[in-house]
Amino acid sequence: MTEKILNKKKNGMIALILTSLVYIAGIVALIYGAVLIENEVQTGGITLAIIGGIIICIGWIPYLGLKILKPQEALVLTLFGKYTGTLKGEGFYFVNPFSSAVNPAANTKLSQSGDVKTKTDAVKNMSFEMVSKKMSLKIMTLNNNRQKINDCLGNPIEIGIAVTWKICDTAKAAFNVDNYKEFLSLQCDAALRNIVRIYPYDTAPGIDTTGDGIADEGSLRGSSEIVAGRIKNEIQARVNEAGIEIVEARITYLAYAPEIAAVMLQRQQASAIVDARKLIVDGAVGMVEMALERLSEKGTVELDEERRAAMVSNLLVVLCGNRDAQPVVNSGSLY
Repeated sequence: MTEKILNKKKNGMIALILTSLVYIAGIVALIYGAVLIENEVQTGGITLAIIGGIIICIGWIPYLGLKILKPQEALVLTLFGKYTGTLKGEGFYFVNPFSSAVNPAANTKLSQSGDVKTKTDAVKNMSFEMVSKKMSLKIMTLNNNRQKINDCLGNPIEIGIAVTWKICDTAKAAFNVDNYKEFLSLQCDAALRNIVRIYPYDTAPGIDTTGDGIADEGSLRGSSEIVAGRIKNEIQARVNEAGIEIVEARITYLAYAPEIAAVMLQRQQASAIVDARKLIVDGAVGMVEMALERLSEKGTVELDEERRAAMVSNLLVVLCGNRDAQPVVNSGSLY
């Protein structure tokens, strides 16, 4: 299906004026014919009355062809089931009065911008509005529900994305899929699952996330920009046939699933403690080496191997301990 833009239909004002004049003329003809009949002018009166009645009965039909579009709106038109074209751009249009507008997603309400009212709200407020068949060409944001997905290590995580999109081909959106909003939502869920299963939540050794056969440090938490880009490309490849352009995809929520969140928190804490201990030990060993070198260079004190080992042990205990050291002072002989 190829989109066909109707560019030469911005003559709504002229059609409105002419239709109104003809309708007024029909009313005048009916009234004048009735006056002539009352004055016993049968021939002319009956003719004028019939013409005026016909105009009044069918003169309203051209009004159905008047269409008003605001900026960033489109109207897909069909005539007796055949696609005739799309109106785009703000203006006052006149088209075939028997044309009908098509928007299969007009009644669909998703968690996205543009769908701010629901059927429940309409019932509560007792406000019944006609469903508009116009398609919005604005950039809209789809905020899908959070999903529970297993990452590449099998850990269940919860993740949510926000996808900004717009319609770029109204004919494809109207006729290639049954409901382009539901189609987009479903493809977002499928693409999200496919990409998330490639990555671990956090950096893990021996994981190839790029598909080149070489292990890398990609992760959902640390490579969010790359993951979002791959999700966008995956969704775009799936919705091309629906005439939809994906502008951007962003991760809005990322966390371990509740059933393993506590365990994973303990794991992260343990990893942080180990890393901190490694840093402390590296610093303590460096300080001990520096102290021994200074003592040897200046000849401050001569230590045999046994005393040197005892000194190293005491310094490491003092530097690596969690609490302040409480030394015992020997006031007697060193030996």
